[in-house]
Amino acid sequence: MNGKTALVLGATGGIGGTMARRLLAGGWTVRALSRSVEAAGRLPGMDCHVGDAMVREDVVEAAQGACVIVHAVNPPGYRNWGQLVLPMIDNSLAAARAHGARVVLPGTVYNYGPDAPALIGEDAPQNPTTRKGAIRVELERRLEDAARSGEARTLIVRAGDYFGPRAANNWFSQGIVQPGARPKAIQDPNTSGVGHQWAYLPDVAETMVRLLEQDDLEPFARFHMAGHWDPDGTAMIAAVVRALGEPAVRIKPLPWALLRLVALFAETPREMMEMRYLWKRPVRLDGTRLAARLGSEPHTPLDLAVRETLRAMGCV
Repeated sequence: MNGKTALVLGATGGIGGTMARRLLAGGWTVRALSRSVEAAGRLPGMDCHVGDAMVREDVVEAAQGACVIVHAVNPPGYRNWGQLVLPMIDNSLAAARAHGARVVLPGTVYNYGPDAPALIGEDAPQNPTTRKGAIRVELERRLEDAARSGEARTLIVRAGDYFGPRAANNWFSQGIVQPGARPKAIQDPNTSGVGHQWAYLPDVAETMVRLLEQDDLEPFARFHMAGHWDPDGTAMIAAVVRALGEPAVRIKPLPWALLRLVALFAETPREMMEMRYLWKRPVRLDGTRLAARLGSEPHTPLDLAVRETLRAMGCV
């Protein structure tokens, strides 16, 4: 690939920051768009532009000379999805059209509803039953349409629930272990016996960069990651216990009833409750196509991934 310059939207966040650091390590020039001068100062090694992903002119200007636009920006705390998510992807696509760049999107499992197969391939039907899921389907439709029409190249890499260093807005740090101190208890959001899929952020970033560096990548490319499959909902909790080195640490169920009550008055708990179905039924992505493309999927052992995550969170 010529001109290894990438614009990262969301470089101060979990997946955006992890992606930016992996690109830098791979010899890419990384440009970051941040709304805050102070936040931009915390992005060493990057060419930082102050601007807003909601302002099309800011995104188009920041993308000048870039061959990749990493669209890793999301409303904080799940808030205001309906007003923010689609305008932001439209701005990234406008910048891609203007400069001939490829948009890469970290995808989610929100796209799938109760009719999803036991093992979900890239071409499985997307029939979500939630508002956020419908928005994600429309977001991806716009990416596919732009690629099919020849207007912009796009890449979607879909994975399970994120966890990893510097990742704050996710179920691991909001539902299992609170950051900032050694936990006195671990919360378990899972329904007993239900499988759950996790994705370690450095593995996701490694996957996306390896795909982007392939010269024969299709104009519209979509891959699923197998990540870490927890077949009965106990493996992740057990890994946290091992990382803490305290077999007797208390494990308690996530207080869904309390969360439902708080959701009457607070937006973030309300948005979290909408996604509870992901803890009541297994939603598992099939990574076969990705493994065939790359030879193998980047995969950090679970115990190491959890230990590094907890260390970055200040919990060990």
